[in-house]
Amino acid sequence: MLNAAEIVSEAEQQVGISDSESFVRRNLERLVEAIHHESFMSAEGMASAHTTLINDMVNRLEGLKWFQQHPEIADEVIEKPVFLMGLPRSGTTYFQYLFDCDQRFRLIRTWEAMTPSPPPGFDPESAEQRRMSWVERRRMMFPTVEGFAALHLHDEDGSEECHAFIEQSFGAAGLNNLYRVPSFFDYLLDEADLEASYRVHKRQLQLLQWRTPEKPWALKYPNHLLAVPEIIKVYPDARFVMTHRDPIQTLASICKMSYKLRSARSDEPIDKIDVGRYMTHFVQRHIDRIMESANGPHARRVVHVDYYALVNDPVAEMLAVHKELGIDTPEEVCHAVAAWRKANPKNARGANDYSLEEYGLEESRLEKQFSEYTHYFQIPREQEGLSRGSEE
Repeated sequence: MLNAAEIVSEAEQQVGISDSESFVRRNLERLVEAIHHESFMSAEGMASAHTTLINDMVNRLEGLKWFQQHPEIADEVIEKPVFLMGLPRSGTTYFQYLFDCDQRFRLIRTWEAMTPSPPPGFDPESAEQRRMSWVERRRMMFPTVEGFAALHLHDEDGSEECHAFIEQSFGAAGLNNLYRVPSFFDYLLDEADLEASYRVHKRQLQLLQWRTPEKPWALKYPNHLLAVPEIIKVYPDARFVMTHRDPIQTLASICKMSYKLRSARSDEPIDKIDVGRYMTHFVQRHIDRIMESANGPHARRVVHVDYYALVNDPVAEMLAVHKELGIDTPEEVCHAVAAWRKANPKNARGANDYSLEEYGLEESRLEKQFSEYTHYFQIPREQEGLSRGSEE
């Protein structure tokens, strides 16, 4: 059984400091409670969760310890970061890799997300060792989820999303994909201090940036859209780019991913109808936040991107996005984006097939449910959107 107090104590002992961020313990307690009462994990899955939660605590406390020992790290300015977001499975990872073609931006690397300390600018040799260690560790980990390469674009030394940094304070909505914890997901949106979670996020960026050349960060995480006001409080000059794709398609895809991730942690078959029901709620709450932002005080900060235009002509879309962000697009960036797209055609890492029916979802009902969102942003159905590109 997971025990929040024991997880905190073990992490404190490993790092050698006391945890002064009480909001993290509240988040952890709610997560552990939801795992115990709502998830259906095997003993092995529980053991894996225990290890993961301790690692999250350790990574955060190590960052806190570096700040205590080197107060000057807090002076690192994270200037004009760009947050890449959108419904989960709406092309945000694809967009992240396009931004990674632009050397003017800095992105989190996979190994930095998993083992961020010591700061690479302070200990470059350790950073390289951790990078190589992560490459080997990843090769051992990911084959346990069948078809993961087709599910999620992920390279050994590629760019990484922000999930790990937000998970360190147990403020990451993506935990609901790993574990069946619907009450915890609603707690995050309705009660948790997401601003505090993004302060932990910023601290890790400052650690990575310390003693290294400063560049604006491009920070991808679909669920950033759930916390736009909180992000702006932590990053006052933040900019946002949001992808839009047929929400019915994204729902079917997130159902498959959640089913796969949860199945890897369970001895018993996962109920696909149950996955469909709770993932519909998950997507709907994301859409509610999108519509709040679209009609809120920060609406002009968000650049909106048509997923189908993006995959059809990424160079043209990057030019448009850069213009909205107020920056130019050097010719070498256009060439790099075009080269990456050519090297990564659709289904190059395997086909990602899924259907609504196997998760108990009705297309006509979902079309009606999501209509306000799709009409507002003029989002086509998947086949219509893809056919537009093939006709051009």
